Amino acid sequence: QVQLVESGGGLVQTGGSLRLSCKGATRGISTYPVGWFRQAPGKEREFVAAISRSGTYTYYADSVKGRFTISRDNAGDNAKNTVDLQMNSLKPEDTAVYYCAAKAVPSNSDSYYDIEWQYDYWGQGTQVTVSS
Repeated sequence: QVQLVESGGGLVQTGGSLRLSCKGATRGISTYPVGWFRQAPGKEREFVAAISRSGTYTYYADSVKGRFTISRDNAGDNAKNTVDLQMNSLKPEDTAVYYCAAKAVPSNSDSYYDIEWQYDYWGQGTQVTVSS
């Protein structure tokens, strides 16, 4: 079982930046592919970005491509490993609760995943609000 914790959300003006982080609450997440999803008020949760367990492969939703960057630090103490989402040039339509998710995969797998039901573990979410 993996408990995920997101941090870094907040209020920012249009055009500003935020950096979200996802980490395991009680164990590291370096061996899990991770995805970021978001849910705006009155809308369904949608995919934002994903990264493979090694960090070699990344994938983005068209709506954030060129503005958001997903990355991970698998070096050092596994318990401190994070998956980050750097969000630049933020727009009001980026306002949402952002969730990170992790998927249990075999050790020889290095894929990313962009579909919600593919993920096994979810964080509680962090609010991002972009004011116009």
